[in-house]
Amino acid sequence: MDLKEIQNLIKFVAKSGASEVKLETGDVKITIKTGSDERETTIVQQVPMGGQQMHQQMPQQPQQAQPQQAPQQESAPKQEETKNTEDDSKYITVKSPIIGTFYRKPSPDKPSFAEVGDSIKEGDVLCIIEAMKLFNEIESEVSGKIVKVLVDDSSPVEFDQPLFLVDPS
Repeated sequence: MDLKEIQNLIKFVAKSGASEVKLETGDVKITIKTGSDERETTIVQQVPMGGQQMHQQMPQQPQQAQPQQAPQQESAPKQEETKNTEDDSKYITVKSPIIGTFYRKPSPDKPSFAEVGDSIKEGDVLCIIEAMKLFNEIESEVSGKIVKVLVDDSSPVEFDQPLFLVDPS
């Protein structure tokens, strides 16, 4: 079972509302448990060959309520928001394929994989996402120029969370 299949399974379980799913394929055994309050998801993966069991809890952060603004102040931010949305629509968003910790550098003493303004091409490594003690290189699927980095270094990221904005022109 490859990483994409596991990601699709996690996404399916999250959408279905199931509290627990167990899957055994060959020598891989995966259990996905979702907490009853849907704020916590536990993923357990057992691989009999090594005899080790990996267990990681992924707390989902509850959405915070936005502060209310006075009616006179609402029009200006909405216009600005519309302008930003229109500007961002011409960019391609590179999203996280997995849940984990986002790193911009291969190690603390090395330079970042990609900076704002860098030209990238398909297959270039943009960042690393650590998940269950595995460091996964995230490669670009598009060519272009990095316009914005949307996540801070060493921050937790969710599946399908935007990481970079890329100008394909």
